[in-house]
Amino acid sequence: MKKNVALIPAAGRGMRMYPLTKKKPKAMLTIDEKPILQYNLEILKELQVKEVHIVTGEHGTQIQEYFEDGSDFDLEINYITQERRKGIGHAIGLGEDYIDYPFFVILGDEMYINTNHKDMLELFENDFNALCAFKKVSDKTKIKKNYTADIQGNTVLSLIEKPQSPVSNLLGVGTYAFNPLVFDYIKRATPSPLRNEIEITDVIDTIARTKSKVYAFFLEGDYVNINKIEDLDQATYLWRSSRFDQYTTTVIIPAYNEQESIAQVVKDFSIEPVDEILVVDNNSTDRTVQIARKLNAKVVSEPAQGYGNALKRGLNHTEGDILIVTEADASFRSKDLPRILEYLKSADMVIGTRTAKELIEQGAHMDWFLQWGNKAMGNVVKILWWNKKAQFTDVGNLESEGAAFSVEMMIEMLKTDLKIVEIPVGYYQRHGGESKHSSTRLQNFRTGLSMLFIILKKRFQSTQ
Repeated sequence: MKKNVALIPAAGRGMRMYPLTKKKPKAMLTIDEKPILQYNLEILKELQVKEVHIVTGEHGTQIQEYFEDGSDFDLEINYITQERRKGIGHAIGLGEDYIDYPFFVILGDEMYINTNHKDMLELFENDFNALCAFKKVSDKTKIKKNYTADIQGNTVLSLIEKPQSPVSNLLGVGTYAFNPLVFDYIKRATPSPLRNEIEITDVIDTIARTKSKVYAFFLEGDYVNINKIEDLDQATYLWRSSRFDQYTTTVIIPAYNEQESIAQVVKDFSIEPVDEILVVDNNSTDRTVQIARKLNAKVVSEPAQGYGNALKRGLNHTEGDILIVTEADASFRSKDLPRILEYLKSADMVIGTRTAKELIEQGAHMDWFLQWGNKAMGNVVKILWWNKKAQFTDVGNLESEGAAFSVEMMIEMLKTDLKIVEIPVGYYQRHGGESKHSSTRLQNFRTGLSMLFIILKKRFQSTQ
């Protein structure tokens, strides 16, 4: 099998994606726990690439520490440092000392999903000066942010960078292939007046007009140019949507003496797409465990008393891809599950908020005092983590053993820049028994104090 070579410009700072890129290169932002850059390396492997040169900039050591020499990814990776930001064209030009035959280029901060990149090999094996990938789009406004071209057949006659009035529906994307002659054209290129950078589209345009043999490759599948946080959200949504039916879903139910309601909860959540019901027994002395097992729920025990301890046991005891936490008192219902799962396609955590009055059943345990307390604690998190875009109106229940565990979990998610969204869900009257941490004003007050303590502790211990 032929071993090809590639170059990836990955020096972009991603200023429009702050705070996600405050201490991290844009190409190292993750989708499903994997850097964007890694997805593009996987595409290059489909193109029979074995040798990759990655151009890095600020925080580039993070890229080197993650990928090292590439052996773990079945690649040979070399790193080139772009000392000053002089554009993508300049970054590609830095490969001249390392590359002396045709090579691929994929920009490190673009996301491709279910694409046909492998078909590009047919063009690559023929004589060419440059290859450019284009994707047909219905929304021409997207082209204004990238580039397009005048194409006859598959021959590129000229390129237009960020056209104000696109005449074509072809969106130019960040996948290319070049003959080494491109290095001479880059050295002769004039920096753009606007950014004083070497634009690779200007270089390709010059080659197309003077040297010809510039060809178009027509890309299929989904593509996202990641410039803003909203673009990362869209890429995450498209990626997860394409694979959502492969994820397994576990519903975790912490329970302590809930024999009157546990059957209803297990039955209610035993629906598609739930793969597993996990009941975490927290020292129940009634028939909670027997009832849950009779209904084919998986039951594990947590001897250390406390809501937080039970949740930790449940979260650590399952291998589900999607973990749904609900109460054992039937105060939440499975009918909200489809909406929660839909939001999970672009978020890392979805919180069902109980503070929408229209969705609170009459008789449910959510009076004005509890509602005010939830909103107050949520606003404290919002203020103390103002730069993380926290929007909590309902603080529910990691070192925390009790009800404060939920707010601690939210904070840890925020600290690692994971995306959290909250949506209103129905809240119903509990079936039997009483709440273990909010049945009286005194319990509410104690729970609120424990939450406030963990919020302040996490904030003032944090260096983020």
